[in-house]
Amino acid sequence: MRITLLAGGVGGARFALGLRDAARELPGDADIRIVTNVGDDVWLAGVKVCPDLDSLLYALAGVGDTERGWGRAGESERVAAELTAYGVGWPWFTLGDLDLGTHLARTAMLRDGATLTEATARLAARWPLGATLLPVTDDEVPTHVVTDEGVLHFEEWWVRTRAQLPAHRFVQHGVERSRIAPAARAAIADADVILLAPSNPVVSIGTIVGIPGVRDALETATAPVIGVAPIIGGRAVRGMAEACLAAIGVEADAAAVAAHYGARSAGGLLDGWLLAEEDAASLATVEALGIRAAVHPLWLTPGAPAARVARDALQLAASIAG
Repeated sequence: MRITLLAGGVGGARFALGLRDAARELPGDADIRIVTNVGDDVWLAGVKVCPDLDSLLYALAGVGDTERGWGRAGESERVAAELTAYGVGWPWFTLGDLDLGTHLARTAMLRDGATLTEATARLAARWPLGATLLPVTDDEVPTHVVTDEGVLHFEEWWVRTRAQLPAHRFVQHGVERSRIAPAARAAIADADVILLAPSNPVVSIGTIVGIPGVRDALETATAPVIGVAPIIGGRAVRGMAEACLAAIGVEADAAAVAAHYGARSAGGLLDGWLLAEEDAASLATVEALGIRAAVHPLWLTPGAPAARVARDALQLAASIAG
């Protein structure tokens, strides 16, 4: 089975771990491809930092910091302290020493002419991930946030202001000139199942599907597209999805996010939608949109619960595919 996951952030990484576990229970081999958001990427202190790609890389490799939810386990920060002493970089955006090794390696590959897809494959080859990481585009599409303080890079808005500064809108610079990466397009085109992780609907999934070519690939894909709600009981599972949804005028509600994505039969993204038990009352509302809905426990705790959520998503896809 060829499974393609669209994902970003910590929620995407946790779901990816569960999906890998669930896929091991399937008959035959499962080929998991993860099309990943790159809108959070930033050049900092001369190196290319890819937060979402690296969160997925470290989680699947088993070397991530599970308490913080980002970066490497067992980190030190001597280099970051030196950079701060020299007044280089963002003092509130700490790059760990091990993490810097990844960024330096990626930057060297890019400087030597590799695409981001190629560099990601070389980085991922270090560990047996059980999945293929595919940046949605090889182009630069940094997300900026329009606020009352001016325009901030997404990472500054999220890390420095903790999303407490109201966002008026999100802008992906250069997106109109970008194109879906060939490997990402192929992963969508030949998939047996396409899943949308419970990642931020605006700056993770929204950025992915905003890349020219992605919506077309999803529209023509023969595989069912199943989304997992990132909102449980009116609250974001993790992160700042509520603040991001407010900026685009969408209620922090599982059914409202499903409506924002829309039914694929009506030009949207979804064939199916997993709702949390806390949102069971919204099942009929979602199905009225033309989206097949199912209610399951959705909390993504490590181990079996995350695998159960992924298994439920795959079962919903199977029921739609017939």
